[in-house]
Amino acid sequence: MSFQSYLDNIEAKTGLTPRQFITLAEERGFGAGTKATPILQWLKDDYALGRGHGMALVHVITKGAQISAAHVGRGGPHGDASDELWLDGAASNPHSSPTPD
Repeated sequence: MSFQSYLDNIEAKTGLTPRQFITLAEERGFGAGTKATPILQWLKDDYALGRGHGMALVHVITKGAQISAAHVGRGGPHGDASDELWLDGAASNPHSSPTPD
């Protein structure tokens, strides 16, 4: 699963975009420099998110939307379209492919 797919799946499960999670995390005092453990516990307790999905949010909460270009442009399920993650909701992502009719 691509990094962006993790974020899109989190949104589908919780109804919250990654940017909304960043805002909620900031309200709790989480941000750059915060260790993963307290963020993962919060996401598990309040949103029933597992470690894989939680770590995707830990990245955007602590490091922002930029990811390594290692998987960008690669085909297949693990490739991302951009090295910049889209944080404002799957429906408005300019890099997502259109849904077939």
